[in-house]
Amino acid sequence: MFLVVPDLKHLFLLFSIGFYYVGGTSCKTPLLKKCKCGRGPYDGKELFIVNCTNTGFQNTDMLVELPEETQVLIFTGNYLPTLPWNIFGDFNINNLNNLRIIDMTNNHINEIKGKTYHHVQYVERLILNHNNLTISDEGLENHHHPRIFSNFENLEELHLTNAFADYTGDALSNDLHDIFYKSNLTKLQKLHLEQNEIKGFRDPNVFCDLISIRDLYLGQNYIPGLNFNITCLKKLRFVDLESNQIRSLNENELHTFDLMTYPYRNQEFVIDLNNNPFNCDFGLNTLQPWVRKTNVTVRNRDYLKCIKMKYGLNYTITLKKYEESKHHRVSGAVTILVAILSIILFTLLGVYIYLSKDTVKMKLEPFLDIVSRKVHYTKIESQNV
Repeated sequence: MFLVVPDLKHLFLLFSIGFYYVGGTSCKTPLLKKCKCGRGPYDGKELFIVNCTNTGFQNTDMLVELPEETQVLIFTGNYLPTLPWNIFGDFNINNLNNLRIIDMTNNHINEIKGKTYHHVQYVERLILNHNNLTISDEGLENHHHPRIFSNFENLEELHLTNAFADYTGDALSNDLHDIFYKSNLTKLQKLHLEQNEIKGFRDPNVFCDLISIRDLYLGQNYIPGLNFNITCLKKLRFVDLESNQIRSLNENELHTFDLMTYPYRNQEFVIDLNNNPFNCDFGLNTLQPWVRKTNVTVRNRDYLKCIKMKYGLNYTITLKKYEESKHHRVSGAVTILVAILSIILFTLLGVYIYLSKDTVKMKLEPFLDIVSRKVHYTKIESQNV
């Protein structure tokens, strides 16, 4: 798992997702007295926010007292190994029709029960970054709850960056399909799965049930290539594959990217391939010409790098510089080749003339005789004058 300093990662989260609200006054209900409640800026809007950051909570009992006007719940930096059923209480007691954003980042969450989230049908963004989720059914405990997001009927963004336990990589590739299929996330547009040690997906159609997905973030994993289906995602416009383990992309993979934009689809398509260990010697044979001609927008294409072995050591070079140096080497080689061929040609010509000197002399004697006579006559005429 990628190690991130807690304070820095949380600060990054705040700036990347929205302005973090720390104002307001203490909430009026007893169980929420450690939290702040009030209107404040979030994502450039004025919203009613309940902020329970680093309050030391070890359960979710206080969430049943959320004010009905709550639009944003920030419940981060606490200790909640297991999220129990129905954390927001009974619908008859707590009406949360205004709730749009739930941020439960960095809470040491290991398990989310199948019925944890009820009465969240209007929530549009769920953030579970930097937790320790185990969704596999291996071992003594069964944490496989594929319907954990089934009540998020209007969810548009799901943030699961560094959200899963370190040892769930293989199981995660299986279980994600069950989650996306059985949770019915038909309105989901953005999915973040960075930093989860994902090596690939056993089911290539793992994302195909996310029919509204537009942006797919898979950066900082161990993915070796495009080993999952994206052509089934009709609205997909961006795939983040930066900082994975891609050493080369074959023609089929590159053609799949092409199928996502003009002339096959009337939409723009963007990919990010930065910080992958492309192999300079064999990994660029198809990638370089494709980058030059494709209609796909390759983010920061001039900064793509490859790894080359020299003197027993690996060093990195941008694809642009590598291509320039390659052209320079080819141009120099062509110049040398032309010079060598010229020398060979003149040498062969000289040898031929030497070996055929008698024949050449016989053929040239009449011509030389004529030239000699003309010179002689010209000389006589000059003397008479």
